[in-house]
Amino acid sequence: MTLLGDLAAVASSWAFWALEVGWLVFVALWMLHERRSPTATIAWVLGLSAMPLLGIPVYLLVGPRRLERKKVRMAIARRSVGLARHWWEERTAAELPFAGQLARLATAREGWPPETATDVRLYAGGDETYRDMVEAIRAARHHVHCEYYIFEPDRAGTRIRDALAERARAGVKVRLLVDAVGSSRLSRRFMAPLRRAGGEVARFNRPLLGRALRGLANFRTHRKIVVVDGCVGFTGGINVTDDHSRAARGEAAWRDTHLRLEGAAVHGLQATFLENWAFATKGRGALAGEAFQACFPGADRGGHWVQVVASGPDKEAYAIEAFYFAAIAGARERLWITTPYFVPSEALAAALASAALRGVDVRLLLPVRTDSFVVDAAGRTYHDALADAGVKIHLYGPPMVHAKTMVVDHDLAIVGTANLDNRSLRLNFEVVAALYGEPAAAELARLFEADLERARPRTRKERQDPFGRRLVASAARLLSPLL
Repeated sequence: MTLLGDLAAVASSWAFWALEVGWLVFVALWMLHERRSPTATIAWVLGLSAMPLLGIPVYLLVGPRRLERKKVRMAIARRSVGLARHWWEERTAAELPFAGQLARLATAREGWPPETATDVRLYAGGDETYRDMVEAIRAARHHVHCEYYIFEPDRAGTRIRDALAERARAGVKVRLLVDAVGSSRLSRRFMAPLRRAGGEVARFNRPLLGRALRGLANFRTHRKIVVVDGCVGFTGGINVTDDHSRAARGEAAWRDTHLRLEGAAVHGLQATFLENWAFATKGRGALAGEAFQACFPGADRGGHWVQVVASGPDKEAYAIEAFYFAAIAGARERLWITTPYFVPSEALAAALASAALRGVDVRLLLPVRTDSFVVDAAGRTYHDALADAGVKIHLYGPPMVHAKTMVVDHDLAIVGTANLDNRSLRLNFEVVAALYGEPAAAELARLFEADLERARPRTRKERQDPFGRRLVASAARLLSPLL
């Protein structure tokens, strides 16, 4: 019996290892056939090999195939909007040679072509942004479209909700789109006054299984967009939350930058909103044509050239990442960047270092700390190499700086929602506005210089940190594709 038992044990052992090897071969062939990036392929092979059989439903639930299904839905939503694109005038390239090349790049990556704005305003805080936003909403006559990652049921949220409800009661078409994860605290009870007034509220991409998989939720809309009558638009880093309000938080309010546009350049923001609205509502409602309800190319031509560039995981071409890379690589004199979450790809990190080595004045304004320990730890691992190349790193705060801006030379200013990390550039929906010309670049540069007065240069090397701290940072860096 002992011999038979030993033989059975050996047989079962061989069977187990045969099944394990078979599973590994199956997973490897499956992932190779998907043709993901080498890093993603290796990560999924290692992860699934540790979860025999269970790995299949996990991959189908949160893996790239789920994203592929959502890409199809977004493509249908984009076609349902059916907005015509108007080609930008060739004189843009003649007036701004480098900017014209960037504009061509963004347009080729499915970005909205540059159009003119009659008015451009930059804001350095939430209170003045909310003030002008409420004023614009109260002046609406046809429609108000809002899209936010975070819309909190606090003082700021109540103020914006009440302004939207008042316009809805007046017969204005009001649509509010919020991210299902970022605005998870936004209850139906809080939004009831807006709905009773006739406003529409939708949530973008509810995570499967509700809260259970919230930590794994990607494919978020991180955008902040307000469009009034198709002619006035707002975008930038400021969500609807008291975190941005000095009136509510005092000196602890986050430092952020927002943008107000007026004129035809708002079309890009309108189209960006309409695509996500069509996706979130599964195409309910006839929205085509509303982008041109008030402003249209050639009307009220202003002196500011603005290009809205949107990106998301539904597209093979990551437009904002390509735009950032080209802007960094093409900088000749200065490159001043503010971003709260800094975990760049190897390509962007190399472009920043290369620009500094070429003699470009490269400065990074980063927060002393953010609301994410892992992001802070991973970001620190890039500082030494960049500093060694000549990049000047400045640490702001407290309070936290939350702005996402870039000044390139003297003729390009970028304000938007996208951080310099993989989550913004590849995993979430983002939007930025590129302002071509010296006036906008000069104003954004003045804001940057004012922020430097509240910042301190980073002088301590990360390599001087204790071993444990460096080990944690190195481990966090492994997660950079997800951050």
